[in-house]
This record gives sequence, structure tokens and C-alpha cells, in this order.
Amino acid sequence: MTAYDLVLHNIDLVLPGADEPVRTAIAVRDGKVAAVGPELATADAAEVVDGGGKLAFPGVVDAHQHWGIYHELAVDSESESRACAQGGVTTALNYMRTGQYYLNRGGSYGTFFPEVLDTVSGRAWVDYGFHLAPMMSEHIDEIPALISEHGVPSFKVFMFYGSHGLHGKSSDQSDFLMIPEGERYDYAHFEFVMRGIQAAREQFPDLASEISLSLHCETAEIMTAYTERVEREGKLSGLEAYSASRPPHSEGLAITIASYLAHETGLANINLLHLTSRKALDAALRMAEAFPHVDFRREVTIGHLLADYTTASGLGGKVNPPLRERADVEALWEGVANGTVDWVVSDHACCKDERKFGEQRDDVFAAKSGFGGTEYLLAGLVSEGRRRGVPLGRLADLVTAAPARRYGLRNKGDLAVGFDADIALVDPDHRWVVRAEDSESSQEYTPFEGQELTVKVTDTFLRGNRVLQDGKIVGEPSGRYQSRPVGVKKH
Repeated sequence: MTAYDLVLHNIDLVLPGADEPVRTAIAVRDGKVAAVGPELATADAAEVVDGGGKLAFPGVVDAHQHWGIYHELAVDSESESRACAQGGVTTALNYMRTGQYYLNRGGSYGTFFPEVLDTVSGRAWVDYGFHLAPMMSEHIDEIPALISEHGVPSFKVFMFYGSHGLHGKSSDQSDFLMIPEGERYDYAHFEFVMRGIQAAREQFPDLASEISLSLHCETAEIMTAYTERVEREGKLSGLEAYSASRPPHSEGLAITIASYLAHETGLANINLLHLTSRKALDAALRMAEAFPHVDFRREVTIGHLLADYTTASGLGGKVNPPLRERADVEALWEGVANGTVDWVVSDHACCKDERKFGEQRDDVFAAKSGFGGTEYLLAGLVSEGRRRGVPLGRLADLVTAAPARRYGLRNKGDLAVGFDADIALVDPDHRWVVRAEDSESSQEYTPFEGQELTVKVTDTFLRGNRVLQDGKIVGEPSGRYQSRPVGVKKH
């Protein structure tokens, strides 16, 4: 009987927060890291893999994706999880809600969410979990059961949905949200969501640090007024026009309101999603100073780090909140380098060409919002981060340990003994040009088209099983639902 199932040697191990990579080997048994050390290179194992001196990161925890938003959930679960594996992502946390898109219906999560789990089961190439959005009062009542019975401790509020359309123009929100007659999706609802989550944190004190609310912070009234102004004036076009229609101070105002509501309700765990601008970061830091008892976490996407509204490849770069000007990109990188930003995600929302664009392909306001990018998350972050002198250990923390700790993935985000053996091998000297046709995603375009990256994910291991080899998907889907918290809490 062999000592280990797998030994991966001749690797430079990159651990979250570590100063420098370490040449070593990793031994795997029963899907877990069983040992780490250079002497393992000659250990007895069923499979021995020479890492070729590549960087070995913990498998990426992409904490913000949207499987099933524009396609059938069953289809996205397969194709977009393959894109995850292609990019070294081994755990995908997906935002899900009732209403239009996704399963296209309302109702309770007690009946809705089991169907979500049944649909995805057996189709995903990586491990996965879900964040859920309480869209109506019944959902607030379901929060304790979602935590204790379904393993969902993270929730979301979309601050602009009450009176502004998903893609930029106002629409009938009652039909869009599919909420009961007489209910409103507004600041009062957001407050009651916060009170419901805080009550759950008090009900489950051992889980309180891993129960949180995430917010999409934009202000509907500001966006509606500025959209009308931008279209009326007609001076701007494309992604620049869309950025102007949803200006950065709209983010700042929403962050301020959300933060005061968190203070008012006593909800201490707040995640500020996909901050795009210097003004948004400034507002987030001001609120952290004003309310030090609230544990704010600040998220940025790889899209907003790699592209601005002038460099993105076409209107495929339309996303909420929008891509910004270059000065805002630089502000986000300052936050990455100095610790202001807590984690980086893809906000992956695959939208095929035929659905993305309107009849007039150059009309940014007719296009759908969102694009994929999980396959470029690690390579893009390391390529640009390394160029800017950001330590590899800091970059690793942003996409592994930090989101894993916040969201109750106790078995993910590190490669210490006892953790899941999720590993991404990265060739540190591989220059390549992004081409949408090379992606495993079913999306036929990317705003990153033509960008040169300087590192490449070559191999991905999920719990010790290789799902990507030499850049190609191998094996069969083996992703598992992560009912959180999962794993043993480290003290």
C-alpha cells in the first residue's frame, strides 16, 4: 500500500502572505494535503508529478460568479466551471436570486434552492457554493434555515434594483423582481434584511464571523438622472458613456447609506462588492473609519484591474458597475498593493454574443451587462501584479485565503496539512495573448481580447485530482457543493 495518492514535487510553493515562494513538494492523501516538504520528492505514492519548477498556488476561490444568469443553469454549470478550471479556480461562489434571469421565477428559497442544487449536481468541474439574495420578506424569514439546513451563510442586496433597470434603463421592477404585490425592494427592505442577518448571527454565535451581507452599491436615482443626461447630450459613446451614466459618486453615496444601515442594525460583517473607482474606495475607507465596529471587506474585480473604458475590447466590456477611466484603475491597484482591497474576483457572468448585444451593436445602452473572466483571474492578477512589484504572497491571499476565511470555506485557501489539495500550477515565464476562441467558456468574446499576459495556468488539481493538464481539461466533472461552513475551524 502506497503512503500517498499523489506527490507533486519540484514546485515553488506560493502561500498566502508568505514573503517568497519555497521550493518544496506536496503529498496528497484522500483529497487532502497530507504533508509538505522537500524530502517528499522520493516518497512512495500512487502518482508522482514533476511540477517543472512552476509556481504552485492554492486553488483560487473565485467568490463572485453568476452561473445561470444568461443561459440555463445546467449549461453554465458545465461550461463555465470548465473555464474556472482553465484559470486555476477550484471553488466558485455564485450569486443567485429569484426573479427574472436565473430560474425566472419567484417564491420561497425553500423550494427554489433545492432545484438549484439538483440542477448543478454532477455537472461542475470545480467545487461550488452560493450566496443568496433575500428579495422579499419571506426570504428574510428563511435566513436561519438557509444557514443551518442549506449551508448558505452569505447574502446579497442589489441597492439599485428598486427603481433602475439591470442593463441601464428603468423597467417595471415588480415584474422583474417577481415579488408579492404590495412589497417594495427599497432601503427599508435592505434594513430589514440586515436585521434578519444580524438576528441569525446572534442565533448561531459559533458561525457569526462567517455570516455576512454583500452589497452591490450604486444609487438608482443618480443613475437614472445621469443616464437621461448622457443620452440627451449625446457627447459620449460606448463604454465611456456607460461609465458617465453610472458615475462613481453613485457608488460612494450607496456605500455611505449601506454603511449607516449596518451601523443602525448592528450588522458587523459587510462586504462591499466590485468597487470600481477612487471615489468608491474613498467612501469605503471613510465608512470604516466612521464605524470601526463594522468589519468591512472591500472587493475588486479582475475586469476593473485589467481594463478601462478606452482599452477594453468593444462593448463586450459593459458591466455593472462600469469600467472606469485609467486613473481609477490605478487607484484600485494602489488598494491591492497597500491592503485596502481585501480580495479580487471575476464577477463571471457569461453572456453569449447573440444575447449580449442589441440590434444596433454600437448602442451600449441596449447591450446586456456583464461578461466572463474567471479563466483570466489568476493569470491576469499575477501578470499585472508582478509587473507592479506586488509580492506573490499578497496576490495569493487576495484570491485564496481571504475570501475563503470570510465565506466559511475552512478547507480552502491554503496548502497546509489538512486543507483540500486544490492546486494551481502557474508557468511564471509563459507569455501569451488573450483570445476568446481559446476559452472553455461558451462566451464568444472578451473585453481582454489581445491583452498580453506574462504567466499562464497550466495544471489544476481539485482535491488532488487533475482537472487541467497542460492547459487542457481532463477527466470528468467532480465538483462538489460546499455547504458552509465546511471543514474544521482553525483557532
